[in-house]
Amino acid sequence: MASRLFPAKTQSGPSPKSMTRPKVWTEEVEEAYRFQLAGYRDETEYNAIKLGQGMDRWPHNGFIKKLQRKDGCFYYYDKTRECPEKEVNKCKIYVY
Repeated sequence: MASRLFPAKTQSGPSPKSMTRPKVWTEEVEEAYRFQLAGYRDETEYNAIKLGQGMDRWPHNGFIKKLQRKDGCFYYYDKTRECPEKEVNKCKIYVY
């Protein structure tokens, strides 16, 4: 009966095998921070939900420029680092 009351969760790509928290800022941490700020686990989940719809990136450094949230709103990011030092250890880096 519970399955009729609660619909099945939508497929969001493969499940991660493990998760780690970074200690220092890297470009990988910056990428994860931007996806997680927009409500996604990482690029894998974003591509699974958005069906391969690309994301805008800054041409000179490759950082994400714009992401669409699950509710349709957009997040716009600067060319420079967005993840403050105090947020680095709050990011999650997933391994598949």
